Amino acid sequence: MLLVLLSLLVLLASSALAFVLRKDPARAQDAGAYGAVAASLTGLLPAGRVLLTGMPETLTLPWAVPLGSLSFTLDPLAAFFLAPLFILTGLAAVYGVDYLKAYEGKKPLGLAWAAFNILTASMVVVFTAANAVLFMLGWELMAAAAFLLVLFEHEREQSRRAAYLYLAAGGAGALLLLAAFGLLGRSAASLDFALFSVPAGGGASAVFLLCLAGFGLKAGFIPLHVWVPEADPAAPGYVAAVMSGVMMKTGIYGLIRVLGFLSPWQEWWGWAMLLAGAASCVLGGLFALAQHDLRRVLAYSSIENIGIILMALGLGTVAAVNGATAMSALAFAGALLHVLNHALFKGLLFMGAGAVLRGAGTSELDALGGLGKRMPRTLPLFLLASAAACALPPLNGFTGEFLIYLAAFGGAAAPAALAGIVTALALAVAGALAAAAFTRAAGTAFLGEPRTGRAAGAQEAGPLMIFSMRALALLCLLAGLAGPLLLLPVGTAVAAAFGLAPALAAMEGAAAPLVYVSAAGLLLISLAALVFAGRALALKGKQPAAAGTWDCGYAAPTARMQYGAASFSQPLTDFFQPILRKIGQYPVITEYFPGKASFSTEAQAVFYNSFYMPAAARLRDLAYRFSWIQHGRLQIYILYIVVTLLLLLLWKL
Repeated sequence: MLLVLLSLLVLLASSALAFVLRKDPARAQDAGAYGAVAASLTGLLPAGRVLLTGMPETLTLPWAVPLGSLSFTLDPLAAFFLAPLFILTGLAAVYGVDYLKAYEGKKPLGLAWAAFNILTASMVVVFTAANAVLFMLGWELMAAAAFLLVLFEHEREQSRRAAYLYLAAGGAGALLLLAAFGLLGRSAASLDFALFSVPAGGGASAVFLLCLAGFGLKAGFIPLHVWVPEADPAAPGYVAAVMSGVMMKTGIYGLIRVLGFLSPWQEWWGWAMLLAGAASCVLGGLFALAQHDLRRVLAYSSIENIGIILMALGLGTVAAVNGATAMSALAFAGALLHVLNHALFKGLLFMGAGAVLRGAGTSELDALGGLGKRMPRTLPLFLLASAAACALPPLNGFTGEFLIYLAAFGGAAAPAALAGIVTALALAVAGALAAAAFTRAAGTAFLGEPRTGRAAGAQEAGPLMIFSMRALALLCLLAGLAGPLLLLPVGTAVAAAFGLAPALAAMEGAAAPLVYVSAAGLLLISLAALVFAGRALALKGKQPAAAGTWDCGYAAPTARMQYGAASFSQPLTDFFQPILRKIGQYPVITEYFPGKASFSTEAQAVFYNSFYMPAAARLRDLAYRFSWIQHGRLQIYILYIVVTLLLLLLWKL
């Protein structure tokens, strides 16, 4: 635990140093990046030790705050979430050094690095806090730091809108969590997690709903996702990788932690999570398919993957209530393993999108094309991450979903069996949509011919950006091949978080089929290596001939003849038009040889436009009706305070 605290201190010190050196961009970059990397290496050691031994570590320091205490606990659940946090933030910091060089002298890089390291430190506090006051302090620091990072390019109206939308969602979530913690600790002398008790009557369900909504606003599952497709594309590439890969998981962590306080569970809690997760993974994949910006595609893909995790938690809860402990353990293990896997491949995808934005100056899919020849080192890394996101073996995206499938098909009790069927169907549909979305995104951006001059002049990413992406790509491959080895720490975390003693036994049962998957993956890689080696040997000393491909008899093709992002996905998006509600401008052709024509489609933010905006308008109208209360006179405001204090005193007496 002392090493975790040391990593926390290193992050805070490097944050302060980067801010002090803000007038010297190069030194501010070094202070921020070196501090983040050092903290990551320091924090990984205790996290790995706790995951392997299963022995929690605690630390309590004096803190003169009402109901609060500086109580930290590093148990297997916290350690499991700390591992992707430290891995991803360390590599993101290395990536960020190259990414931010274009902003030297133009942006306050010292402030950006200070906010980045505070963001990391606040997430460390969230994952290790053993007191609600300390937890909320980390939670609010995380929101403030992320707000500043999303606002990095504040001159763009999109960035300002995204930052304030994120701040509003975070504030609403924090209020809900305060109410939930108040109910859990109302009979205790402090808000230490160890002193929490389940409220009587319907109090437990009230706490669950408050936490589902409060943590859901951070996790970003549908319909609480509105900030995600705005904030992730607005943030710098390395920040978006951390926000999507780790920060959104703080909501999942909080929900799991609260479920541990609320035993015994009710079956409808599980169904609520399962159905919300199923809707998120299907609709997230569908909306990803309709986006025209590469980073928005990845943002909706994150919503899809959060839905997969939430759905697995719901399946595990339903199974546990119905006594199917092995099924429950597999579902929970699949959820946790997907937390790790998503952090790795989504971090790589956002870094790849950042490389595209930095190299081509845009991430609009219809303005790209042909980047594979201009960014040959980024192309295979992005393709590997896309394959992992589609859950293709032997990459890591497959292993977590494989455990969820095992759980879905292993139900015995009738309600658990129905939950398994719903989970399997949603996973299958989401997988198909993910495959279509990433084929579209990667093909449109990297293959074919450049559609614009910016794409034609694209440049490869810097060496530090490539290093970070290669490291994550290697981890995606290793985590996929080493799936059976990851089951031990996953089972340890499940047993500790949910009190499921049979979790380790269930992991042993799941290890056998995963061994076959890993062996098949190694065989496939070996065969591919032999083929490439044989090809290199056969071509040794020979000069390959260059020739044109078959052009269908047309010798002068242009980029306009290529499929665009919209045309590639049009059959699917037209089929789901009642959900997507696309707005299209179609050309009207009346001549045999028409001149210029244009075609465009736009997928609307359905939930934002149809629910949140009307609700906000009604709330604003309601607020205006009480505007007479605001007189602008200080004496009246003091009178309000005095009357409120008197009423509170009478209520207490």
